[in-house]
Amino acid sequence: MFDDVGRWFQSFLQPTVLIELGSLALCVLLAWLLVSGLRRALGRGDEPSILFGRKILDGALFPAILLGLGYLAQALLAQWITLAIFKVAIPVLMALMVIRIGVKVLQVAFPRATWLHPIERTISWLAWGCMVLWVTGLLPLVLQDLEDIRWKVGSSVLSVRTILEGILTSGAVLILTLWLSSSIEARLLHSATGSDLSVRKALSNVARAVFVFLGLIFALSTVGIDLSALSVLGGAVGVGIGFGLQKLAANYVSGFVILAERSVRIGDNVRIDNFEGRVTDITTRYTVIRSGAGRESIVPNEMLITQRVENFSLADPRVWHSTIVSVAYDSDVDLVMNLLKEAALVSDRVLRDPMPSVALSAFGADGLEFTVGFWIADPENGLLALRSQINLAILRALREHSIDIPYPQRVVQFAGTVPAAMSATSVVASAA
Repeated sequence: MFDDVGRWFQSFLQPTVLIELGSLALCVLLAWLLVSGLRRALGRGDEPSILFGRKILDGALFPAILLGLGYLAQALLAQWITLAIFKVAIPVLMALMVIRIGVKVLQVAFPRATWLHPIERTISWLAWGCMVLWVTGLLPLVLQDLEDIRWKVGSSVLSVRTILEGILTSGAVLILTLWLSSSIEARLLHSATGSDLSVRKALSNVARAVFVFLGLIFALSTVGIDLSALSVLGGAVGVGIGFGLQKLAANYVSGFVILAERSVRIGDNVRIDNFEGRVTDITTRYTVIRSGAGRESIVPNEMLITQRVENFSLADPRVWHSTIVSVAYDSDVDLVMNLLKEAALVSDRVLRDPMPSVALSAFGADGLEFTVGFWIADPENGLLALRSQINLAILRALREHSIDIPYPQRVVQFAGTVPAAMSATSVVASAA
């Protein structure tokens, strides 16, 4: 083995190395031209993706095409010269392609996962480690040593090599299924708007679950595990769902029901359990609701099925809100109503169709109560700032026209004479 490595190092001193370097540079140039042409033809632009990435060299397509061109160049050059560069370049390109595909697929499938970075580093170390073993010729020896470490489990004989190959096969199949499901989800959600978004979200979740399940079954069968043994595991999972996991199963089923019947859709403004906000995401287990103040609430899907939910935009995205104003009893009612209607139009968020409305809603203990109602089409932007803006406009308008805003007052009258022991101060204090 060491003699082969020595001869391989000596081949780097041959003049034919320049031919290999030129051929490898030509392969890089052709791969770059092909990827850039496909990027322009498909209209990707700077849109990040698994194949193209954010840049031409960042995606998984560039090392894959370069690897194919490298194999072709290696086959052609091997007929005339002794190869040295390509014996290193091919394993390096294969390791680079595995790293790019694995990392890009995981980033798309789990964009906000905290455990993603350690997994990416693990994939990189495994790929580069296998590449070094391959180039140095130690890989067959290591595999043989791992094959010799065996033990018997029941009627099956396992080895370290079998377990490692099973883990790698399962990981590769899982990455492939996540890639397919992510591609389907991207195509389904790319042009989805309005009511179609929830249906396409449901289809993408179902597709991902089916692909992952089939991928795991295929991976287990390739390793050599008898799938009939999974019947016991299926029975145990069924018992677990019946006892301890029934809430989790109910949330998953409720998620698919919500996405299928579209009673709550992404973008709807809802109120549940005294929390009001806009639905920003619906997963198979929970729904994310974001309030106008920036707070987010993670609501289990079962609550959306079993409890009362106020959906402000199920049939109409416009939402009606109001504010209450009190004025003195001797005020000009017609003037007050006109001023309140004009003040409600101070914000551009208030719709002009339908126009704001003003109604004399009650005869209060301290004054006349008017309800100013107005419609908005963007409740996700919050209501506090809008209501404050309208209230300030109302306050300025009433003060400009000398219209009093009453405050609680109490008058105490005595039927008889005031006792001598009670002073005027005590009378006022008792009245307050």
